Amino acid sequence: MPKMKSHRGLAKRVKTTGSGKLKRSHAYTSHRFHGKTQKQKRHLRKSGTVNNTDFKRVKQMLVK
Repeated sequence: MPKMKSHRGLAKRVKTTGSGKLKRSHAYTSHRFHGKTQKQKRHLRKSGTVNNTDFKRVKQMLVK
């Protein structure tokens, strides 16, 4: 049986932290900033983590 390949699109978007969580960036950050408040834009700059409901599925896609 061939090796499992990691999903390359996801691998470019997610990084693993030291504790094993998955770090990701927020959506809605590419354009149309005039419709967002300063507070929204400030919070979107920070990175987030993958939610527990998605964690198992996302981790499976990163199998090397």
